[in-house]
Amino acid sequence: MSIGPQNQKGAGIVNFKNRFAMMKVTKESALDYHRYPVPGKIEVVPTKPYSTPEDLALAYSPGVAYPCLEIKDNPDDSYLYTNRGNLVAVISNGTAVLGLGNIGPKAAKPVMEGKALLFKIFAGLDAFDIEIDETDPARFVETVRSMTATFGGINLEDIKAPECFEIEDRLKEVCDIPVMHDDQHGTAIISAAGLLNALEIQDKKIDSIRLVVNGAGAAAMACTRLYMAMGVRRENIVMCDSRGVISKRRKDLNRYKLDFATDREDVETLADALVGADVFVGLSVANVLTRDMLRSMAPRPVVFALANPDPEITYEEALAARTDLIFATGRSDYPNQINNVLGFPYMFRGAIDCRATTINEPMKIAAATAIAALAHEPVPEDLAQAYGLQNLRFGREYILPKPFDKRLLTTVAPAVIRAAEESGVAKHHIDDFDAYGRGLEAIMCANDALINYLIHSQTACDEHPL
Repeated sequence: MSIGPQNQKGAGIVNFKNRFAMMKVTKESALDYHRYPVPGKIEVVPTKPYSTPEDLALAYSPGVAYPCLEIKDNPDDSYLYTNRGNLVAVISNGTAVLGLGNIGPKAAKPVMEGKALLFKIFAGLDAFDIEIDETDPARFVETVRSMTATFGGINLEDIKAPECFEIEDRLKEVCDIPVMHDDQHGTAIISAAGLLNALEIQDKKIDSIRLVVNGAGAAAMACTRLYMAMGVRRENIVMCDSRGVISKRRKDLNRYKLDFATDREDVETLADALVGADVFVGLSVANVLTRDMLRSMAPRPVVFALANPDPEITYEEALAARTDLIFATGRSDYPNQINNVLGFPYMFRGAIDCRATTINEPMKIAAATAIAALAHEPVPEDLAQAYGLQNLRFGREYILPKPFDKRLLTTVAPAVIRAAEESGVAKHHIDDFDAYGRGLEAIMCANDALINYLIHSQTACDEHPL
């Protein structure tokens, strides 16, 4: 796969008042971008010469028989002689697309093509988008399982809960390549990285915080599970859904929600749960968090209001309520954006490069820890300029690296590989991590061109995230 020709009418990434955001997007500009000069956002291009009869004889008959026979005798040689070791499947049935809901597989295709493009520009991974017209979990799983010989990894995307839990769990059981539902675990990994740094700044220990999670969908549950794996105590967690606190007293809970039910009897509402809480993580709807709720939290709270495009409380409202908090959203026009692009390209880059059989909790924790650590490092001058910031350094308004930080590739992918090796799921050992790092640096990606565009652009913009 390659990035197709760029449409001059398409939206670009620009610098505006110390905030990173997309250009004003209109219906016309978006449709033109996707339609011209050719429909769609990706294409397939040859990686080998094809201009002579000899080239074609090597590419197809009779030359192609030789790698076929090598792979027949040793299936892992498919990583040596085909593109499998650099190929991700982005798979959806279109039942939970962005903020659009259940729009079906055909309407989901532009999103999946966009995800494929992000894999390419951030991690050099080729990706095929595959939209499956199937809502039955068992049939969906069998369809995906049957095509695993083609790919090095599977990125599940925009599949509604609770079916997404069953689909991912089953695929991880029957597939010998890494499978990850990014809507769940991408958000979990990035928010966990932000949480580690926010707690450090607020001088709080992860094993003693009181956590309130508002929202009980796929992302909320995955975030909570990862936080627990990193040290948050189950008895210190209260999760809420649209009906209030998820309590063991309730009779309307499915088995997934029941896993997070609290036995506390003093809380029924979100407002009750937030009294004295250290951390709020919202993956719900806009404007459910009030100033009074924030004021009721413990000193030096951490507030991740991640509903998109409009958070549970606005940045301005939150800071007006109290000044001792650390605040993050899913938006790029506020500080501390929780953006999945900080994680999924590099998770799959590392997992595929070591031929991991799965993506497990140690790999997710390693990714989160590596992302958190990178935010402590001095920020390259050109990157700070790209975001219009003169003094970008670790602190209350910089708890996570920026999406166009090229160091993410060389930081996160090796950490994922080491965790895969230590946890016994890597089939291919990396002998020389220095050489591997140099290889990562050589991967073609669009960061340089994008950052140069950011630095030199003077165009104003006012929209929300990548």
